[in-house]
Parts: sequence; C-alpha cells; structure tokens
Amino acid sequence: MTATILFMVSAADLITLLVAWFLVGVVLYFLLGHDTNRPAAGRYAFWTQITYRAGDVPLWLAAFVLIRSYHSISLPVIFSRLQMYPHLDAFWGLSVPELVGFLLAFAAFARSAQFLLHGWLPYTMDGPTPVSALMHAGIVNAGGFLFNRFFPVFEHASIVLHFVFIVGLITAVVGSAMMLIQNDVKRSLGYSTMGQMGFMVMECGVGAFALAIFHLIAHGFFKASLFLGAGNIIGEAREHDGVPADPVYTSIVERRPAKPSRLPWLAAAALTIIVPVVVLSVSHLFVSSRLLHEQGVIILLFFGWVTGAQALFATHKMTHTNPWRLMGGILGSFVLVVIGYTLISHYFGHFLYPHDEEYQIYGAASINSVYFDVLVIILALLFVGAWALTFFADSSGWWDRADQGRWRGVYLALYALLSRELYVNDLYARMTQILLSGARRLNVMLRWC
Repeated sequence: MTATILFMVSAADLITLLVAWFLVGVVLYFLLGHDTNRPAAGRYAFWTQITYRAGDVPLWLAAFVLIRSYHSISLPVIFSRLQMYPHLDAFWGLSVPELVGFLLAFAAFARSAQFLLHGWLPYTMDGPTPVSALMHAGIVNAGGFLFNRFFPVFEHASIVLHFVFIVGLITAVVGSAMMLIQNDVKRSLGYSTMGQMGFMVMECGVGAFALAIFHLIAHGFFKASLFLGAGNIIGEAREHDGVPADPVYTSIVERRPAKPSRLPWLAAAALTIIVPVVVLSVSHLFVSSRLLHEQGVIILLFFGWVTGAQALFATHKMTHTNPWRLMGGILGSFVLVVIGYTLISHYFGHFLYPHDEEYQIYGAASINSVYFDVLVIILALLFVGAWALTFFADSSGWWDRADQGRWRGVYLALYALLSRELYVNDLYARMTQILLSGARRLNVMLRWC
C-alpha cells in the first residue's frame, strides 16, 4: 500500500496517476476484507470498493478531456498549455478547466468521504487497527492531494471552488455532529475523520491549498496515534467496568466545589468573543499583512474564531475553584497553538508555492466583495447573538427549564435522526442488495455459475 501511494504521489503523467489511483482502491479492498470469516468485513469492503470505483469514473473522464484538449499525457505539458489557453470551450457552456475541475472534485469527494459519499468510511473498522490507522492517516487524504496536484486547473475554475467549499462545509458539520453521538470508539474516530476531511475540502474551496496539505499532515499524525491507541482504551474499558482508579480523576472530584464557581457571564462572553479574533488577526498580520485582504483567509479566520470561542465557552461551563486561572491557562494554550499553526502554515505555503501562486488561487475563490462583506457581517452577528444568549441562558438556568418542555421533543427527534446517520447508510445497504442481486441474475443468465 505504501509503495502504491508513493507511486501515485510521484506520478508525472496521467496514465501513471490513473493506474496508481486505481491500485490504491484495489489494495485497500483486500486489506479491509482480509477476514473472510466475518460477513461484515466483506460487506463494508464492498461498500468501499463501489464508492471508489464510482469516484474513478469522473477522474477517467477528466483525463480524457485533458488529453483531447491539450494533446498530451504529461502533466507539466498539460498545465503549461492550459495557462496559454485557459478558456477552451468544452460542454454545456463550461470551459475545459471548469468541466475538468468538477470531474476532479467528484473524484476527490469519493476518496475523501464527503457527504453522501461518506458511508464507507465509518464502517471500515472490521480490518486490523493498523489498517484503520493507515487509511485514516493517509489513504483518505487522496482528495487533498488531487486538488493540489491539479492546482493550475482550479486556478481557472472559480465556480468549482465555490461548489467545493459548500460540500466541504456540509461534510464538516455533519461529520462532527455524528461523531458526538457515537458509542463506539473507532466509529467515532471515523466520523471525526469525515469532519476533518470536510474542513480540508473547505480549505481548498477558499483557495488555501497549501494549508490543506499541512492540515492533512497534522491530521495524519494525531489520527494514526488515536487509532493505534484505541485498542488499549477498549481493553481498559472492558477490564474496568466503573471509573478507573486514577489519582488525577480522584483529585478533581474531591476538589470540586459544592457550588459551581465560574466567571461572570458578561466577562466570559467578552473574552470568548474578542480574544480569538484579536489573536488570529494579529498572528496573520505578523506573517503577512497582504493575507488579510484575501477573502479565503478571512473565511478561515472566521472559522478559527468560531472554534476558539467555542473552546473558551466550554471552559466557562467547567467548574473550578479559581476560574480566572483556568481561563488564563486555556487562553495561553490557544495563543501558542494559533501562533505556531499560523507560522508553520505560512512558511509551508511558501515552500509548496514559492511564486505567489497561492494569491492567484485566493483570487479565483473570491466572490463579489459586497456580497462577501454582507455575508460575513450577518454570520458574525448570528454567532455573537447566539453566544450571548447561550451565556445568559446558562447563567440563569434556562436550559434546565427548557429540558422539561417542548424543546426536549425537538432534541430527541434530532438525536434520533443523527443516531440513524441521516439514513444514508440504510441507502448504502439497499444499494448493496440491489447490486448483488443484479450480479447473481447476470451470472445465471450468462451461465457463469
């Protein structure tokens, strides 16, 4: 598998890339279905195989369009000719880069488990744990690799980048939501990977291609570690039915105050809303003031602000004898993480794209400035209003009263919908039955068995 992935990454022509792309799926199928004594292993390996083969079709079509339009299989030659003739007409009023961009995006969606093509990822846990670690830390990243490998195509396909951003955003939200309600450790990690892949695709949609690669590297390290350690966690949970005897846990329980001690809700709201945006803006201004004029960077800053504010809000809900010290520790950690992430991603971007190509793709991913400003202001007001309302409701005990009223029914309905995984996997199971039934009938008709 490692050799096949290296073969794919180092491919300099379309034929080599297509062969390696196909072989990765074949090898993964055999790894996931190696245990022939477990029907579930074969069933979920079949899901993966079908999804991968469905994603191969648009990639082959994209290769056909590129070869037909630019008369070469060499990727450097194709990209140089594409820069010279970026507006060749293809089909349905789309230029060649736009048509190829849509086809490549669908191929990347299948490999990176984007919404509606994600059903195979959380259920491929019947393979050995090292296979899960390899798949979630490396193979599922193929979508981000494909976007970056065909960077010159997306540079002339703004409409494709907008579509990619929407798909990535939906995937990130759905994957993160379904991760929270799982009662299986490995499946929870699978949906976590789905959410991370959605965020990676969203980064490509706003033009942050280099940041997406850095994200994949960082995600690969920590997700592989989580999967390799999942077996120990499961074994420990089976060995100890109750809460494990842990000095840290005991210390926290014994020191928990009888009455919750928290920051005043107004002070906590101010820290939550103001501090993340200041830290994120100053860190990006320090590395490059030009970045703050790019819409893609502003969108990433916005999501960073939302994430940081949510972390601070969760800290506010924790009880502690000294809430200011707790909040100060979280703020210090947040500052260090943001500064380190900003510096590394900035210089990593210069390493991948040393000739300012990244600014060109940011421009391709931009929309009308008036629409963009209005959208950002509306979303910011919605988030700030929601956080302020949440802080006030939490401090006044409104959530406890609402839990007994009609809102509980809404919560239970939403929980039931998410627990059934939006019925997408039921659709996968039904499609599997139809395909297997059709294959059996075809075998009988052709007397193959």
